[in-house]
Amino acid sequence: MRGVVMYAPGDVRVEERDVPRIVEPSDAVIRVAAACVCGSDLWPYRGIERLKGPRPMGHEYVGVVEQVGDEVRDIHVGDFVVGSFFASDNTCEICRAGYQTHCVNRKPIAAGGAQSELLRVPLADGTLVATPGPPDADLVPSLLAASDVLGTGWFAAVAAEAGPGKTVAVVGDGAVGLLAVLAARRLGAERVIAMSRHADRQKLALDFGATDIVVERGDEGVARIKELTGGYGAHSVVEAVGTQESMTQAIRATRPGGHVGYVGVAHDVSLNGTELFFSGVHLHGGPAPVRRFLPELIDLIWTRAIDPGKVFDRAVPLDQAAEAYRAMDERSAVKVLLRP
Repeated sequence: MRGVVMYAPGDVRVEERDVPRIVEPSDAVIRVAAACVCGSDLWPYRGIERLKGPRPMGHEYVGVVEQVGDEVRDIHVGDFVVGSFFASDNTCEICRAGYQTHCVNRKPIAAGGAQSELLRVPLADGTLVATPGPPDADLVPSLLAASDVLGTGWFAAVAAEAGPGKTVAVVGDGAVGLLAVLAARRLGAERVIAMSRHADRQKLALDFGATDIVVERGDEGVARIKELTGGYGAHSVVEAVGTQESMTQAIRATRPGGHVGYVGVAHDVSLNGTELFFSGVHLHGGPAPVRRFLPELIDLIWTRAIDPGKVFDRAVPLDQAAEAYRAMDERSAVKVLLRP
């Protein structure tokens, strides 16, 4: 089968790889209907995250089940399924508490590489959620978004305790940040401030329900948030980048007693203990337990209550994966869908 492999920073290739097979009786093998490039894939692409040899790429996927292991009971051959980027049993105490990305038996989907024609999914019953039937073609991008960026943006908004009467600020205008805007509005936030300097992303943020746009960054961005909130800061702030600047900006833009939901994959981020101590700000986040939200998100997409698929502004065949990475690295695309 064909699959995407990254050999070195900037070196992405589509090559023949071994066809995945059932290894454990709890496995499933799916034929990937759509995959995509994630913002986190750009960390090794840019040389910020170290590559240890050629790496199969991709952890966002939807597709049709082709095989199941002998112990799989809830997922069936022929099901159209959405999964998350960590496989989880969905039965351990941590999973039952809603933190499936910290499952005691978790396994990374990325090890198999979802940017491919076929994918082995461990712990299929706990990881995959079947749609009510075969989806219309126009729903596939939105269902794909649910497998990571929508679920991650949703968790960020939940972790930041976005809700009725709240003002929510979103730091980061990538796919996760934009879908955190959608999530915050869906959760009932009264006001959602998107921080973005890019006209195309500002428009999408407004489409998803942003009420204000802030173009400033750093201390200037913090000052602008406080100006918009009567000097207090936002009740809820989403951090969706993962840099020192974005985390500091998020914390400082939050009012005392407010909440920061951080989901940007952290790189060289450190917190000033004294500043944090006196800020009175709650921090909660990490890798999003997407599996917790999948049933609700699939229902919202299936009934066309939300359209997160708009975050994909480009779609290319799998063979053009290198171009997809370049487009996202150069920020000429928000998020690129790959069609195997």
